[in-house]
Amino acid sequence: MADRGRGGGRGGPRGRGRGAGPGGPAPPHDKPRREAILDLGKYVNQRIRVKFTGGREVTGLLKGYDQLMNLVLDEVEETVQEPQPHIRRVGLAVLRGPQITILSPVDGYEEIENPFVSGE
Repeated sequence: MADRGRGGGRGGPRGRGRGAGPGGPAPPHDKPRREAILDLGKYVNQRIRVKFTGGREVTGLLKGYDQLMNLVLDEVEETVQEPQPHIRRVGLAVLRGPQITILSPVDGYEEIENPFVSGE
């Protein structure tokens, strides 16, 4: 009880905090920076098409992105299939990277037949 107020209580001496080693705070680790899987820099300010898990599809101007593939699109248009096909204008949107399944530029986009489907 004589230590009360002097840092000798439950948490040990003051100033070390959680996770600190005997000599003070742990040194910062020099982790290699994670690189983005794709180089989206060449598509900034160009129209891209994005498909999501679950089937949603949007197109818009790529304004920004990060290493987790989160995207910022402007002039976004969502292609809605149900109940009748139409286009819904969304405007500015932030798209979460983990939900993206397909990302492609609108220019040069061409749908081809599936070569793995047998033509019977």
